[in-house]
Amino acid sequence: MTRTPFRRALTALGVAAVAATTLAACATGSTNDAASDYVTDGKLTIATGEYAYYPWAIDDEDLESGEGFEIAVAYAVAEELGFAKEDVVWVRTGFDAAIAPGPKTFDFNLQQFSITEERAEVVDFSSPYYETTQVVIATEDSPAAGVTTLDGLTDLRVGALTGTTSLSTLEATVELAGGPQVFNTNDDAKLALENGTVDAIVVDLPTAFYLVGAELTAGVIVGQLPAVEGQAGDQFGLLLPKDSPLTADVTKAVDTLRDNGTLAELEATWLADAGDAPVLE
Repeated sequence: MTRTPFRRALTALGVAAVAATTLAACATGSTNDAASDYVTDGKLTIATGEYAYYPWAIDDEDLESGEGFEIAVAYAVAEELGFAKEDVVWVRTGFDAAIAPGPKTFDFNLQQFSITEERAEVVDFSSPYYETTQVVIATEDSPAAGVTTLDGLTDLRVGALTGTTSLSTLEATVELAGGPQVFNTNDDAKLALENGTVDAIVVDLPTAFYLVGAELTAGVIVGQLPAVEGQAGDQFGLLLPKDSPLTADVTKAVDTLRDNGTLAELEATWLADAGDAPVLE
């Protein structure tokens, strides 16, 4: 907080009054001991996407329900920071606007932001609250549907989004005879899968369960690709403004939730069990 210098010295009575007020505040406590660090004093302003998708949010129109993986994570972090549920304020931002340099309208933002060095030059991240695995999905009538090994994918047409961990994992684990098919968006990849242009696509696990359960006609999960040595899955972090005074506290909150098992419980509650997607070998 920036304090304006006093033009005159405080009288003894004034000093006593200030001291009494400070002691009273300390005695009663407050939701937020450093209100000036927050967008709105006494409130925690959390942002998510213009539209929040399942399973990250169960009901886009009712984020206050606390249902969905990221929404539940947000409220758990808020509690660790000392905020009651009613003191959480939700706002919306576009993905690109959130990761761009400049002032923000939120204290932190979560909409599956992968932690990268490039992004960390202009925004802050908390420690990761989720790490993805990569999954092959297909349709029931695709030749990929019955595949149980990596070798079974070799002669098939398999695609992934450009510039993603899904693509780099596919390239590192499967020797595709024709090379990978590359797409710019999930919608392009889904359309190619549905019309038979490709036999399978690779996406992260939460996206796989969403596409199979809600988007694809007769979609199936083929299996997970094995982890690549030296390459972690995409790690999702809470995004904060660059050099935010809250970054350390938010990271501490996420670390606590990881250490006490809360994040694992939330994954089990809101994200599909990875056991339904066996690892292909």
